Amino acid sequence: MSREVGANGQVKSIDRDIVAELQRNGRATNQQIAERLGLTATTVAGRIRRMEGANLLRVVAVSDFTAHGYSLLMQVMIEVEGRPASDVIEELARFPEVFAAHQVTGRYDIDMLVALRDVDELAPLVLEKISQVSGIRSAVPSIAVDIVKYQFDVAPIGGES
Repeated sequence: MSREVGANGQVKSIDRDIVAELQRNGRATNQQIAERLGLTATTVAGRIRRMEGANLLRVVAVSDFTAHGYSLLMQVMIEVEGRPASDVIEELARFPEVFAAHQVTGRYDIDMLVALRDVDELAPLVLEKISQVSGIRSAVPSIAVDIVKYQFDVAPIGGES
């Protein structure tokens, strides 16, 4: 079996195994990964470099909201009028409270995810920041009352070719 990234950009089995090891322990060294998979550290390092170079892998740190003092997670759905949604979302995305902003289809034009330290930060965000952005017809905030699933590693990495 070829261990290279296929011409169609799909990741081969060994690459999926390396990614799985990194997901299990993002601090694992190439040597540790190699030992677990029966490879050499040089092979692991080369596979990681190739996947990064092909934009198939990006190693990032992910942290828990509550570990950093955030106790309120909120979704804000926004309708835009009189201004391009792309301009509005660029302005909204600059707010430090916004950790994800998506231009979407359907009734709303923008979907944002916001993290706040406590409920006292809610009114200033909605009344002093979001409401001051021109082009917003309506903003519908929804506060998460329970996080049932928080999974950050769901991006598919391809199947066997």
